[in-house]
Amino acid sequence: MLLANVLARVLGEGQLTIIDAAGRSHRIEGIQPGPAVTIRIHTWWTGMRLALRPRLAFGEAYMDGKLTVEQGTIYDLLDLLGRNIAGIDATPLVRGSFALQRALRFLEQYNPISRAQRNVAHHYDLKDQLYDFFLDRDRQYSCAYFTTPGETLEQAQFDKKRHIAAKLLLKPGQRVLDIGSGWGGMGLFLAGQYGVDVTGVTLSREQHTVSSRRALEGGVADKVRFKLLDYREEPGRYDRIVSVGMFEHVGVSHYVEYFTKVKELLADDGVMLLHSIGRMEPPGGTNTWLRKYIFPGGYTPAMSEVLAAIEKVGLWVTDVEVLRLHYAETLRHWRQRFQANRERVKQTAGYDERFCRMWEFYLAGCEVSFRYMNQMVFQIQLTKRQDAVPLTRDYMVDAERGASAAPSMAAE
Repeated sequence: MLLANVLARVLGEGQLTIIDAAGRSHRIEGIQPGPAVTIRIHTWWTGMRLALRPRLAFGEAYMDGKLTVEQGTIYDLLDLLGRNIAGIDATPLVRGSFALQRALRFLEQYNPISRAQRNVAHHYDLKDQLYDFFLDRDRQYSCAYFTTPGETLEQAQFDKKRHIAAKLLLKPGQRVLDIGSGWGGMGLFLAGQYGVDVTGVTLSREQHTVSSRRALEGGVADKVRFKLLDYREEPGRYDRIVSVGMFEHVGVSHYVEYFTKVKELLADDGVMLLHSIGRMEPPGGTNTWLRKYIFPGGYTPAMSEVLAAIEKVGLWVTDVEVLRLHYAETLRHWRQRFQANRERVKQTAGYDERFCRMWEFYLAGCEVSFRYMNQMVFQIQLTKRQDAVPLTRDYMVDAERGASAAPSMAAE
């Protein structure tokens, strides 16, 4: 079997047993001990696709029931492959697919406003109940910030908002723009905790509806408002700008455009905090399966690409922080919550078995990518003037210690 032959050359840790379409068992043992997983490949052609186009075919085969896990779970399988990813990525076929992705990435990430709206709708305008089944109560759909081992997801998401707020140097009455405002949690938090006036912009109709309703129900619609608007069309000027989990949808060819608009929107003494997924290696492409089924137009940039665009625009980078395993832990919580609510996703939200398999693969695959591969999260603080923030980072620590520590705020 071609797949077994390929994996036998690269599996250095753990054990994988493949039962092929004819019922034959192929056992592959790595040199080092590790997870033991058994999978069944249900058709000959599926086995060929898994060997020739693994980054697309594994997800599709699992979604369609043509690959089933008989010992372990889909997470166990992806965890095993993740532990051996260096060898897998070194194979000629995978190296060739990476080269093709890099060559096509500018075309794949071309995101004018009309296309950006369609891409956002593909993922964020799914049935509203879905996200309640795996996110925290505040629906923070981005990397949490775990300050202690064993911290709850609610507390870690609250700490993430507090950590970001500390870098914004907020003062009551300041005008804040939230680019990619999601379900409104960040804007409501900043207004409630720091007394600032917040405008959020989003391209998701579902998120806009929910966030606007939350502001009305919370009695803060005069202080927090949300617009169904592309950031490029926002005309205002702001003391502070925050953007969390949106930059991954901008596209490399639009980075200069993005930061040019940020510079235009930011007051002369203003501060921006950009929070985004990134990669710890040179520029590349987006995983084929993830781009096709989950995030069309999405891309996690190398910091070198982001910093080059910032330099061209003429903004100051006044602070950079890299969060490494925080997103792996966040995704672990999401995956476990989704699994616990899997039947409710089908019965209440009305999604079928194929969708649930797709979502399982998405959450498990992303968790593994942050544990073993090249994915991380960066936070970049930007200003127009080099004296817009203090000379040392002490103010960030002081601000976090002075903020409320009650995660219940996140649920309101």
